[in-house]
Amino acid sequence: MEQEKVEKLLRAKLKERGLKITQQRLLVLSTLAKSSGNHMAAEELYAQIQQQYPEIGLATVYRTLQLLYEMQLIDRINLDDGCVRYEIGHLFEGEMKHSHHHLICRKCGKVFPFDGDLLDGLETHIQEKTGFHIVDHELKFYGVCKQCMEQE
Repeated sequence: MEQEKVEKLLRAKLKERGLKITQQRLLVLSTLAKSSGNHMAAEELYAQIQQQYPEIGLATVYRTLQLLYEMQLIDRINLDDGCVRYEIGHLFEGEMKHSHHHLICRKCGKVFPFDGDLLDGLETHIQEKTGFHIVDHELKFYGVCKQCMEQE
């Protein structure tokens, strides 16, 4: 993802909310954007950012992640392993809701993103039947990955 696009969207979103554009906010978002497709814990982000910006503190990374999440610029993922991870938000693809899901291997623990939203029809059906407007969803599939299957 282009650094300019990330910064431009972040600047616009911060300005909308009357918030300052800080180096820390730009660094957290751009680091997530560079690792698009990966699911990073706050500590992993902190370690990467600290190499470039040693003055940053872990608490700043946590606060920034929370702010970016509230602004819907990043997504928070709980993969049921006790660690919350983050990834670049779906707004960067120009969509209003999540566009990929997660395949989680029960043997090796690897997480694979799966693109494609096959739940659009179900969401429409739910909305028509109940009047409930779905703005986002999260879907995780658990199984055994191809590599682990081949090793058996």
